[in-house]
Amino acid sequence: MTRPYRIFDNHLLLAIRLTPNGGRDCIDSMETTADGHAHLKVRVTAVPEKGKANKALIALISKTLKVPRSSIELVSGDTARQKILRIAGDPEDLSNRLYELISP
Repeated sequence: MTRPYRIFDNHLLLAIRLTPNGGRDCIDSMETTADGHAHLKVRVTAVPEKGKANKALIALISKTLKVPRSSIELVSGDTARQKILRIAGDPEDLSNRLYELISP
């Protein structure tokens, strides 16, 4: 299975497709694009202005993975729908949490 994240020594990078103004804060599913790259489809109620949607995304991922917000950093896609988050922590533990989240 293609994963929406890549594992490194002390963090992982998580690919996300964010829909702001999405009606509710939730992680919908995992999706694979035609070129074989996977990402999580995430919706937030926040509007895409002044970083509100990005802050809501970080809060949702923090709550879902049970990690502090300070360990999550937006490294790519500040104003785009496609985003990359860097999540600091034990990569094995984080990947297990994500696997449980995206497994059918």
